[in-house]
Amino acid sequence: MTTRFVSAAELMSRVLGMPGYGFAVIAHPVSSATDDGLADMARATVEQMRRLLALG
Repeated sequence: MTTRFVSAAELMSRVLGMPGYGFAVIAHPVSSATDDGLADMARATVEQMRRLLALG
Protein backbone atom coordinates (compact mmCIF):
# COMPACT_ATOMS: atom_id res chain seq x y z
CA MET A 1 0.00 0.00 0.00
CA THR A 2 1.27 3.49 -0.65
CA THR A 3 1.23 6.09 2.09
CA ARG A 4 -1.61 7.97 0.43
CA PHE A 5 -3.98 5.01 0.69
CA VAL A 6 -3.17 3.61 4.14
CA SER A 7 -6.37 4.96 5.69
CA ALA A 8 -8.45 3.35 2.91
CA ALA A 9 -6.70 0.02 3.43
CA GLU A 10 -7.25 0.19 7.19
CA LEU A 11 -10.92 0.98 6.65
CA MET A 12 -11.32 -1.94 4.23
CA SER A 13 -9.65 -4.33 6.67
CA ARG A 14 -12.12 -3.27 9.38
CA VAL A 15 -15.12 -3.51 7.01
CA LEU A 16 -14.02 -7.00 5.98
CA GLY A 17 -13.74 -8.11 9.61
CA MET A 18 -9.95 -8.06 9.90
CA PRO A 19 -9.11 -4.96 11.94
CA GLY A 20 -5.39 -4.48 12.44
CA TYR A 21 -4.51 -6.49 9.32
CA GLY A 22 -0.86 -5.87 8.57
CA PHE A 23 0.40 -4.72 5.19
CA ALA A 24 3.53 -3.16 3.78
CA VAL A 25 3.56 0.59 3.21
CA ILE A 26 5.73 2.34 0.63
CA ALA A 27 6.10 5.94 -0.51
CA HIS A 28 3.55 7.56 -2.77
CA PRO A 29 3.48 7.97 -5.70
CA VAL A 30 4.84 4.89 -7.42
CA SER A 31 4.06 5.97 -10.98
CA SER A 32 6.74 8.67 -11.08
CA ALA A 33 9.46 6.66 -9.32
CA THR A 34 12.71 5.99 -11.10
CA ASP A 35 13.98 2.46 -11.62
CA ASP A 36 16.27 2.92 -8.62
CA GLY A 37 13.38 4.29 -6.59
CA LEU A 38 11.23 1.29 -7.49
CA ALA A 39 14.05 -1.06 -6.50
CA ASP A 40 14.31 0.73 -3.15
CA MET A 41 10.54 0.41 -2.65
CA ALA A 42 10.68 -3.28 -3.49
CA ARG A 43 13.46 -3.86 -0.94
CA ALA A 44 11.52 -1.93 1.70
CA THR A 45 8.42 -4.00 0.95
CA VAL A 46 10.31 -7.26 1.28
CA GLU A 47 11.73 -6.20 4.65
CA GLN A 48 8.31 -5.14 5.93
CA MET A 49 6.74 -8.40 4.77
CA ARG A 50 9.46 -10.42 6.49
CA ARG A 51 8.58 -8.69 9.75
CA LEU A 52 4.83 -9.12 9.20
CA LEU A 53 5.15 -12.81 8.37
CA ALA A 54 7.40 -13.46 11.35
CA LEU A 55 4.60 -12.17 13.62
CA GLY A 56 1.97 -14.41 12.04
